[in-house]
Amino acid sequence: MTPLEAHLAGGLTTVCRAWEIARRDGVTLGFTDHDLPLSFAGQTFRADAGMTAGALDQSTGLSVDNMEAVGVLSDPSVTEADIVAGRYDGAVVTSWLVNWANPDERKIRFRGTIGEIRTGNGAFEAELRGLAEVLNQPQGRAYHRQCSAVLGDAQCRFDLSADGYRSERPIETVEDARRFTFAGFATFEPGWFARGKVTVLSGVAAGLTGVIKTDVFDPEGRRVVELWQSLGLAPAPGDLIRIDAGCDKRSATCLFKFDNFLNFRGFPDIPGEDWLVSVPVSSGTNDGGSRR
Repeated sequence: MTPLEAHLAGGLTTVCRAWEIARRDGVTLGFTDHDLPLSFAGQTFRADAGMTAGALDQSTGLSVDNMEAVGVLSDPSVTEADIVAGRYDGAVVTSWLVNWANPDERKIRFRGTIGEIRTGNGAFEAELRGLAEVLNQPQGRAYHRQCSAVLGDAQCRFDLSADGYRSERPIETVEDARRFTFAGFATFEPGWFARGKVTVLSGVAAGLTGVIKTDVFDPEGRRVVELWQSLGLAPAPGDLIRIDAGCDKRSATCLFKFDNFLNFRGFPDIPGEDWLVSVPVSSGTNDGGSRR
């Protein structure tokens, strides 16, 4: 029997719950539903964030464990701006049952990631998804003509920091947090960055990324880069951004634009659907049409 189990078996308990949220940008936050802060495992768990938790649904087998956490939107712990910006999407959450009189007596009750977050009336409600959630994701490899890798990942192996494929520059104008305009940025041909990625490096939107929809020049000769979707927070003129070249996943693009065909992960010569119903003929054209 562990010390915590012995404490629980005693009847009179001094337990509370604590949560640690590790965001993908490296920020780690701690919360507790106790009335005083707690400290253990190198983390301080704040008691002034109004954090509570719903019922924890756990089961055996491969079904997904789930839980909900509810809290007050308060600065500097959790803000609505950070939630809208997606800074908590996929964050890793660990929940403990803790003896607040002796925090060394504790047990992990839940570990998973943040799913859907809802905000309203100055509060938030977050869905917590268990570790089994990853088992519901599609696995395996798709066989099709286009490349299945993501430009620059471990399968693609292309170095985007190579000269001519990345540019860092301050924003000159921004519209609707998705349309950026630059003057004197004619080094790259039109469309070079289409399907690429924009990463904000400074300002209130630092760390946010977006996929590029179009990369064109306007009638005044200014380069206009537009994203598919607005960023959660709007960068300001003067904020530094990084723009990465785009890839349409065709074999010709991999060969001639990136000189990376040896790592191409598609199958450009795979037969089409017509090949499945083709039959051998001794003469004439076998195009699938009716024959008399």
